[in-house]
Amino acid sequence: MATIQKKAVLTQNAPQPIGPYSQAIQAGGFLFCSGQIALDPASGQVVGTDVETQTRRVLDSLKAVVEAGGASLDQVVKTTIFLKSMADFPKVNEIYAQYFKGVAPARSTVEVARLPKDVLVEVEAIAAL
Repeated sequence: MATIQKKAVLTQNAPQPIGPYSQAIQAGGFLFCSGQIALDPASGQVVGTDVETQTRRVLDSLKAVVEAGGASLDQVVKTTIFLKSMADFPKVNEIYAQYFKGVAPARSTVEVARLPKDVLVEVEAIAAL
């Protein structure tokens, strides 16, 4: 069985992992980005109480991780959005469209019972390198 080479990605421009995981992993020509929540990279504190502010912080952090991994948001091929409330979908979708222009990635959006630190939104991504 062939061993897949993998490399961890870490940037100070996104929140540091709060558990035993990497911000992203480069493997097999792809970048697998862990879910980002609305944490300030400097303080580690939750940013904002509304879904718009949190979504912007999440996507700024995701962009930083993707770039640290040697890609750009244009190279993202798949995202998953986790929402505390599907009622927030239109607001999140509007902000998301500002970050992913051109050919949009494939995407799933799901409502979940609870997210880390009780945030309103989390986004993970896969980018082609």
